[in-house]
Amino acid sequence: MADRPALAGGQALRLRPDQLAGHLRKNLAPLYLVFGEEPLQVLEAADAIRLAARERGYAERQCLTVETGFEWGVLARLAASPSLFTDRRLLELRLDNAKTGDAGAKALADYAARLAEDAVLLVTAGKLDWNTQKSRWFTALDQAGVVIAAMPLDSRQLPGWIERRLRDRGLNPTADAVTLLAERVEGNLLAAAQDIEKLLLLTEDRQLTLPAVLAAVDDSARYSIYDFVDAGLLGQADRVTRILNGLREEGVEPVLVNWALHQEVRRLATMAFARSQGQALEAGLAEQKIWEKRKPLLRQAMQRLTLADCRQLLRDCARTDQVIKGIKPGSAWGELLTNGLRLAGLELLTEQIEQSSPMR
Repeated sequence: MADRPALAGGQALRLRPDQLAGHLRKNLAPLYLVFGEEPLQVLEAADAIRLAARERGYAERQCLTVETGFEWGVLARLAASPSLFTDRRLLELRLDNAKTGDAGAKALADYAARLAEDAVLLVTAGKLDWNTQKSRWFTALDQAGVVIAAMPLDSRQLPGWIERRLRDRGLNPTADAVTLLAERVEGNLLAAAQDIEKLLLLTEDRQLTLPAVLAAVDDSARYSIYDFVDAGLLGQADRVTRILNGLREEGVEPVLVNWALHQEVRRLATMAFARSQGQALEAGLAEQKIWEKRKPLLRQAMQRLTLADCRQLLRDCARTDQVIKGIKPGSAWGELLTNGLRLAGLELLTEQIEQSSPMR
């Protein structure tokens, strides 16, 4: 087919979600794989590819959803059978979080080796671990088409994402408005997108200020027990308090928060002891099998904490466990706040703990 979609230069590409629009203005590849942990970005990337295909005459859309017992031969049959209604088709294969298995891996690799002449294939999936990204089928799709990975944004990337989206929607935000919105929706791009649409309706002059955000946006932050621990490791005392309040409001059991904190403190104590015996920090990180992404957090904490500090935190976690179980008196959430702030390098007096506690 002379006008079959192809990448410029016949080269496969890996793109970030924010690079996809520029690519689609110039090219339409025969195959796209969109995957990742950030559902909003996966959804919007897939929508952009559908729109680009439709604008280029791929009017028919055929969808397959991989579930238990899925017949992988259907994909090959669809690819081999020309459409009865149009010259061009968009084939969609929705993996979500399903496993391909041997049959699926072979079917995908075979498709990538013999791309359909009249179709664009769009494969969408959830999180794919590193082993999967090294698999035969993933490699085959990667080499044959375009891969878009939608990864969660960290706290440094989120304000930029929010500001770009606000400006794309015609709003002109102040820096403090962007900062507040990022704090309110931390880690939740879907909530951020919804709040931006709300602000679009409520902001008449397109100038988005801090008071406008305060008036219009609810707290949609999404936290995990690991976010609490990470904030402590980074020495972010204000964030420790905010996350702990969020966890309590979300109904998270304090025993889970204490478990996550205790696990990290025990790891720190082990490394601190090894360091006191002359072991280099990098050797300790390797021995504890710390992921590369987490090493900067632990390096920062180890610059602040001594072996004595770590041992005190271990005792604090043990006491908190007894408070949670009712063996000792006290507020479980107050204990967790004290321990989290101590990990962050801040000591509170008793009256400060009572004023700051999430139990208030």
